[in-house]
Amino acid sequence: MTDSITIFDTTLRDGEQAPGASMTLDEKLQIAHVLATLNVDVIEAGFPVSSPGQAEAVRRIAAEVEGPVTCALARTADDDIDAAGAALADGSDTRIHTFVATSDIHLNAKFNGRLGATMKETRSAILDMLQDAVRQARTYTDNVEFSAEDAGRTDPAYLRDVLVAAAEAGATTINIPDTTGYCTPESYRALFEMAREALPNPEEVVLSTHCHDDLGLAVANSLVGVQAGARQVECTINGIGERAGNAALEEIVMALHVRQDEFDATTSVVAEHLTEASRLVSTASGFPVQPNKAIVGKNAFSHEAGIHQHGVLSERETYEIMSAEDVGQSEEQIRLGRHSGRHGLFSRLERLGLDVPEDEAERDAIYDRFTDLADRKKEIFDEDLHRLMNTTAPQSPDVHYTLEHVSVSIDSAREPEATVRIRSGEDGHATEKQASGDGPVDAIYRAIDHAVEEGHTLVDYTIRSISEGADAQGEVHVEIRHGEHTFKGQAHGTDIMKASAEAYVNALNRLADFRTDEESTQFVVEGIMHAFNGEDGHGEQRVAPKQ
Repeated sequence: MTDSITIFDTTLRDGEQAPGASMTLDEKLQIAHVLATLNVDVIEAGFPVSSPGQAEAVRRIAAEVEGPVTCALARTADDDIDAAGAALADGSDTRIHTFVATSDIHLNAKFNGRLGATMKETRSAILDMLQDAVRQARTYTDNVEFSAEDAGRTDPAYLRDVLVAAAEAGATTINIPDTTGYCTPESYRALFEMAREALPNPEEVVLSTHCHDDLGLAVANSLVGVQAGARQVECTINGIGERAGNAALEEIVMALHVRQDEFDATTSVVAEHLTEASRLVSTASGFPVQPNKAIVGKNAFSHEAGIHQHGVLSERETYEIMSAEDVGQSEEQIRLGRHSGRHGLFSRLERLGLDVPEDEAERDAIYDRFTDLADRKKEIFDEDLHRLMNTTAPQSPDVHYTLEHVSVSIDSAREPEATVRIRSGEDGHATEKQASGDGPVDAIYRAIDHAVEEGHTLVDYTIRSISEGADAQGEVHVEIRHGEHTFKGQAHGTDIMKASAEAYVNALNRLADFRTDEESTQFVVEGIMHAFNGEDGHGEQRVAPKQ
């Protein structure tokens, strides 16, 4: 028979304890509602005695969020438990979670002889404290959880006494936390095997895992706990929490789902909402989700390598053990970059409705343009592909000037400086100039002006992103004026400074085209007039050829 695992979410308590992850009351309420939609079993909403804000968050969540059990944390102290009970008073389904340190390391550091002259006396006093606390908590709710803080480093014989004492006092859930992330899977398994042997009626108590990720073993240890008899897993969205964080809820849920053959256990979590919950917690906490994060990371279902793309396009199960839709991610996960092959590229072009030629030579040319762009850009987006396939680009002007080099030096202590080298198409001479300006683009344009010596006025400069990502392509539009006439230039690329220079030179080439035509026309007119007036000295009509 498949066991049902209780998912105890502590994002709003342990998760928020991560340095810099503090959340507002509104953010906590929003997350709590999403957790209810996710169908977690328990929400640990906060630590009421620690601050008025924590108490209010617990009170509001208990009163307003339907579905999950609302849990409040409390030390084994009268004031803590009373504060937790008061904060939960308006809730219909509540739990108090009380804890005390049990390892010698913690007992020495926290109590330092205050509970007894010897370690034996201190340990005995802890047993009394935890039993009193559990009984007091039971006056507020029948649902009481006890945690033996730092159980992973507690003397096993003493830990046995602690767990039995908690059960005798009326704890309905007993948590065996690896508070410092110290345990290995086998040593953590042994704690649960010991607990099941020690408790007089183990079937009447829910054993729980709570693992930290200091050695990167939080999820592995939690799953081993399930195999050893735990029926509750404490975890957080995105694995946020103290130090290296907690076991990640999304990883626990999907591991149990995908490998039911291994764990013979399931949860009630609606996995399709996992990505939504992840993004909300990331926004509220200010902690970005790394791209390679399992289940909810941007790259979790992405394929860039050509071999992988070919396999996935043929049969997703070749490289995927679950589907993106199962966890609320986007179905389209073929990512295009320098490692992508033809299958990935042409599949995406067809999906976008772009006309892909059948001729192999034309397809080769498209793929060559793609690989050239991919060498300059980390990822190719749909906007890049539209531009790549665009065959209606404006006709380029004659090349009067060619930009051979541009560099910019930026120093906070002085104006930016730019150096450009422009080669003239007429005589092949290269001119290198340097200039400073009010910003890097202004410096580049001043340097180009010195190099070409074309009289004109800059009318407009605009730039916009035409693709996504930190290395997005930018499109630069430039407009210059000469007399009553304006000339436009444009360029695009991932290097915005270079694209700005190229767009400016493009506009100058159009101006040079106009001047050449204007001068040629004037020369023809003057020739006709001279011939008409007989100014050549021979009375012959002479028309100069257009230059």
